[in-house]
Amino acid sequence: MATTKPAFCVLINTFFEGTVPAVRDGDDRPCVFETRVEAEREIADNIITRLQEFLDGERDFEDAMTIEEYVAEVEVLPDGSIVPLGSSHARPHTV
Repeated sequence: MATTKPAFCVLINTFFEGTVPAVRDGDDRPCVFETRVEAEREIADNIITRLQEFLDGERDFEDAMTIEEYVAEVEVLPDGSIVPLGSSHARPHTV
């Protein structure tokens, strides 16, 4: 039986699609991080960007301060798709 390494993804809950990856690469594939801290730093970097956009007058304060992304451990399936662990109803997302 093959074992998999832990992997982490930044996710967001949407009304129409449910739980989806919030961070994607240049090929529109979900970004997978080796550690929780790496994924948390990605969220922090996004927060810094949004705050800078507020300071530059490009975004409202409330929008800049709203953080809906979160980190979850995911299983990377053999076909490269990901499934959040502990979520029986989440659909796989192609990596």
